[in-house]
Amino acid sequence: MSLTKDPTDLRGSSPGGPGGPVGSPSGAARVAPPRAPWALVMAREVHVRLTDKTFILSTVFTVVLLLGAMVVPTFFAGTTEQTVAVTGDAGASVVQQAAPAVVGLSVTGVSDTTVDTLRVADRAAAEQAVRDGDADVALVGGPGSWELLSDGEPPSSLYAALSDTVRTEALTANAKAAGTSVQQLTAGSVLTPVDLSAATGGMGEGMLFLVGLGFAMVFYLAAIMFGMQIASSVVEEKQSRIVEILAAAIPVRQLLLGKVLGNTLLAFGQMALIVSVALVGMTFTDLDVALPGLAEAIGWYLPFFVFGFLALACVWAAAGALASRTEDLQSTTMPLTMVLVFALLGAINLDGVAREVASFVPVLSTLLMPMRILEGEVSWWQPAVALALVVGFCALTILLGSRLYRRALLHTSGRLSWRKALRLAE
Repeated sequence: MSLTKDPTDLRGSSPGGPGGPVGSPSGAARVAPPRAPWALVMAREVHVRLTDKTFILSTVFTVVLLLGAMVVPTFFAGTTEQTVAVTGDAGASVVQQAAPAVVGLSVTGVSDTTVDTLRVADRAAAEQAVRDGDADVALVGGPGSWELLSDGEPPSSLYAALSDTVRTEALTANAKAAGTSVQQLTAGSVLTPVDLSAATGGMGEGMLFLVGLGFAMVFYLAAIMFGMQIASSVVEEKQSRIVEILAAAIPVRQLLLGKVLGNTLLAFGQMALIVSVALVGMTFTDLDVALPGLAEAIGWYLPFFVFGFLALACVWAAAGALASRTEDLQSTTMPLTMVLVFALLGAINLDGVAREVASFVPVLSTLLMPMRILEGEVSWWQPAVALALVVGFCALTILLGSRLYRRALLHTSGRLSWRKALRLAE
């Protein structure tokens, strides 16, 4: 933060003093009341980041990349055509009945396979059509003696659909010959599928994992990027000795509060932008079936994100205060970085009872609890208790981080360790 570039006086304004006309009796009436120092620092942090080309370009690049990854495939997904050679009307009828059951899934999850028939004279012509690539498979023979000719393994979905159709026709003929019906013949033999993903807004297991991982990655990246920004800002002010001027102008706690709130606001804003773009992108794909199940998870994720970030922000500022040069940041921020890496790995790999217990542990709960909410594994009181623990942990880390920050901020003679900083007198 540079005082020479900021037109706002951190000490406020008063008649006859800085910010007010000297000797003007009416100056007091025109001078706006002084703003709280932390609000000035917060506004400055936000202004600096929003005018930083690197920050803007990286945010735009992330949004465009995310939206492109979700939307672009829908424009390039082509239609798959499968051709079946047949020698007569009976074969054509089987193919026509099997066609609706053939499902070809593209990368977007859209059913885009069509089935065509190719009329040929006889079996020899059907074999030649398959060898020449004019047909994917050939259906030859007749009721009771059907054969499927292919050059290698036949397409699995096409083979399954044709097999089911042939089986159904055979059952119908046999039932008619026995004086009964297919329904009576097959009564009690049907296995009814029940899609459990309907309870989670239409999301399958794979989709649940990807959406939950997306939540975890957003928090991890925000904590790393904006946390390092807080630490870098602190150490730059120490290295340039500007911090001595700032500490003389405003209380150190106000300086810390402004930095933390400013970067928390930026992190939350960027996260909200990315999540909004992702939700819009999902409407262009078959992933839109997951949208109804996301409402509750997002509602809980927002407070977990805010308090989880606040719990780490003051500690990031303390990590920056421990360093005297930018080169020292790698060592002073390493403990925080490792905590976040292990938390992310734990969120991905833990399962069973360990996963349930970890979802109540602060920081880990920000990554795990939204995943469990998506999966429908929790009662309402579980995320409430986990959030209360995060709030309590946030209060503790703010106290610890602010203490370390105040003690180490004006120490410029070399890098401090965490333990040594706690022993320093304020």
